[in-house]
Amino acid sequence: MPNFAYRGRDAGGQMTQGVLEGASSAAVADDLSSRGIIPLSITPAPESAARTAFSLGKLADLQLFKQKVEHIDVLMFSRQIYTLLKAGVPIMRALTGLQESSINPAMKEVIQEVRESLDSGRELSVSLARHPKVFSAFYLSMVRVGEMTGRLEEVFIRLFDHMEFESFMKQQVKSALRYPSFVITAMVGAMFIVNIFVIPVFAKVFAGFNAELPLMTRILLGFSNFMVSWWHVLIGAMAAAFFAFRSWTGTAAGKLKWDELKLGFPIAGKIIRKATLARFARSFALATKSGVPIIQALTTVAMTVDNDYIARKVENMREGVERGESILTVATKAAVFTPVVLQMIAVGEESGAVDEMMEEIAAMYQNEVQYELKTLAQQIEPILITFLGVMVLVLALGIFLPIWDLGKAAIKK
Repeated sequence: MPNFAYRGRDAGGQMTQGVLEGASSAAVADDLSSRGIIPLSITPAPESAARTAFSLGKLADLQLFKQKVEHIDVLMFSRQIYTLLKAGVPIMRALTGLQESSINPAMKEVIQEVRESLDSGRELSVSLARHPKVFSAFYLSMVRVGEMTGRLEEVFIRLFDHMEFESFMKQQVKSALRYPSFVITAMVGAMFIVNIFVIPVFAKVFAGFNAELPLMTRILLGFSNFMVSWWHVLIGAMAAAFFAFRSWTGTAAGKLKWDELKLGFPIAGKIIRKATLARFARSFALATKSGVPIIQALTTVAMTVDNDYIARKVENMREGVERGESILTVATKAAVFTPVVLQMIAVGEESGAVDEMMEEIAAMYQNEVQYELKTLAQQIEPILITFLGVMVLVLALGIFLPIWDLGKAAIKK
């Protein structure tokens, strides 16, 4: 049997990795779940890669155009299974109905495999863990808690609310960044067109003046000549820089640094920070309200914030709680929360209602993100207008100054 390299977290939240032998990645996922390890990734080990290269190639061809399970599929699965379980429908009948009603073939296949796994005697959390790319570690942890406490349907509706909230926040952040990204891209494109096609035409006119050109004009002509001669090198350099950036952010250290830098971006950085902390607060409230111990809750929540820098802060908070420090103390040391939020955490810890305070914090951050998005255009427009004004001024001075000087010289004659 082939070997598979795995990464996961044990019951204590510690990262663990190794190599296991198994018939498939699903079998390895079952083995890990039986040991109390939540699998994060399972890939063929290097030594077995050569033996599976051909089969993997065939699978790649088959799955190239295969429809994938989307976020909305898992969202609707959580809502529908909650409704069915609350109505008293047995889990197997519920899954059968969901499989028949699903419009995504990939989701149908996942539900079918979950049914077969349940039919063979496995628990629901273990059956879902066989699909780590579909169900996140946080999702699996919450389902496991629901099984242990007997409140599975309650966990599913909370997961639905949580995933809907996450989807909303991500869409809000994307929409916030879409407008400035489009304007900046348009400005860069305009600079390329002007320097490659427009300025060379004026250069031929200026060449007939037989006079010394202004400094700004000479700079524009030099930059235009450089772009005309080396445009392919510039495009290649930009492409190389893009792929180098993707490669850098693909590493653990690179992604950690990039996630930290994103939080410091002017205007957009504070929106990303507040949206990330809103997801953290909502996830933590969901976990603690469902009966997850605080240490385990912080471990699972670190997987949901979608920012490695904030996740590292949450991990440090977990380590502080393990040492016996209060939530307020570790939250203060994290240095990512505002004084108002810290005060709310203090009140929640003192009253024993941390989960309720975390929900209030999530709602507060969500309202702040919505307000920031509404005023985003007002914040960005002055900056973009300034850049556009400078660009137009440079072009106007460089192109029309020689024509103006030539006109004045002609009038004097």
